Amino acid sequence: MNSDKLTQLQHLLSTFDRALIAYSGGIDSTLVAKVAYDVLGDRALAVTANSPSLLPDDLKEAQQQAAIIGIAHQVIVTHELDNPEYAANPVNRCYFCKSELYDSLKPLAQQWGYPYIIDGVNADDLQDYRPGIQAAKERGTRSPLAELGVTKLDVRQMAQALALPWWNKPAQPCLSSRFPYGEAITPTKLQRVGQAERYLRQLGYQTLRVRSTEETARIELPTEELRHFMTHTDLNALVQTFQSYGFTYVTLDLEGFRSGKLNQVLTKR
Repeated sequence: MNSDKLTQLQHLLSTFDRALIAYSGGIDSTLVAKVAYDVLGDRALAVTANSPSLLPDDLKEAQQQAAIIGIAHQVIVTHELDNPEYAANPVNRCYFCKSELYDSLKPLAQQWGYPYIIDGVNADDLQDYRPGIQAAKERGTRSPLAELGVTKLDVRQMAQALALPWWNKPAQPCLSSRFPYGEAITPTKLQRVGQAERYLRQLGYQTLRVRSTEETARIELPTEELRHFMTHTDLNALVQTFQSYGFTYVTLDLEGFRSGKLNQVLTKR
């Protein structure tokens, strides 16, 4: 691990005096919450936004992780689906999501006396298509990891060095990322995707996506797990279960899991 980067992160966060962390429960924002609590103590607050695009299990994990860290934790409700520009699922959907998040957090930070809102955006995120980053910047949010050039690998190494038990936790973007751009997002669709992914996790799979296109569920698993899935899964039971959630068709992506796969259509335009 690059101990210099951890030292730099500790120093940077110590200069914030009081900070509100936009805390999703993912490894990036969890590391920021942990280090912020270490250097600021009760002057750091983690806030998680709950909405239909967040799995209930992920909210529970975020709460458990915050309790283990010791940081004060609040949950707020956001309403991004009420925005037709978000629900229509354009290519910049994340811009409207993060606009709702930080438009909700900013007055709370001011009310509660936190001059800084910080997030878990890392240096690698800046290389991907992330329109939500622009929305955060427009609202004055700071990204300590990105500012210091901390990569995803750095984040995991720091989290492991700090003995965070979830240092290798798979990335879990919001459920809205499971839909192709242009397909409208509804609470019902989000719920069935969440139920399907939870079912697969109960079967023992952790790194996965259930992509939803109209009435079809497309399961993405790491390529090395595909054979095991085909030979050890009760496929009839799985299909029946997915259909009970509201899907008509269930397919398996033979290319395998790749984070951000739906963004590949952007490079073809």
